[in-house]
Amino acid sequence: MKKILVLEDEDSIRSFVVVNLRRAGYEPIEAPTGAEALEKLRANPDIGVALLDVMLPDIDGFEVCRRIRAADSRIGIIMLTAKSMEMDKLTGLSSGADDYVTKPFSTAELTARIDALYRRIGSGAEEQEEDELRQGPFILNMRTRVLTKNGERIKLTQIEYALMKLFMSSAGKPLKREEILNAVWGRESGAEEKVVDVNVRRLRIKIEEDPTLPVYLGTIWGYGYQWNT
Repeated sequence: MKKILVLEDEDSIRSFVVVNLRRAGYEPIEAPTGAEALEKLRANPDIGVALLDVMLPDIDGFEVCRRIRAADSRIGIIMLTAKSMEMDKLTGLSSGADDYVTKPFSTAELTARIDALYRRIGSGAEEQEEDELRQGPFILNMRTRVLTKNGERIKLTQIEYALMKLFMSSAGKPLKREEILNAVWGRESGAEEKVVDVNVRRLRIKIEEDPTLPVYLGTIWGYGYQWNT
């Protein structure tokens, strides 16, 4: 059964999420504090997705996210944010989260986001025989899900890997934000287009010499992005 960490200090919300995740076929691992969440992750290295609340009694959700991401680039992370706090969404994504869900949220919305991330995690076993993409100094091995630049490995999150695969396989083709969103997060996820911009910005920091003057991953203003050949 697929394990999900549920970090939420409010008992009623955590219980609601846990019950519905069990109904959806997942195995939730509960944690009411950031410290306990990190301990549960160490004890359960097979957790595939983490749901992290922002407001916690000890360590805030952003710091928990940063610590998880520093130790594991492959785990999927979804932040649970307040609907009115726009900065929480951007801060969560900048901290290493793959997606966010705003409170109050529906069970269908939450499970759709989790399903999309788990599909992304498991998609490596379904790659085609031609398992490398090469563009300029980059090689993306789709069997091992490893990106190298001039022979040096670049650690990617699940979402960053999916973005690199999409861009490198569509080199020279302008991609709309909506097209990127549907390809990486899924049509049914309900994610907003700003999640694309934040993750592209994060990806540029890893692959570009100067992220403010990108050479490889260009912006098409008012439209989307393009991988430059």
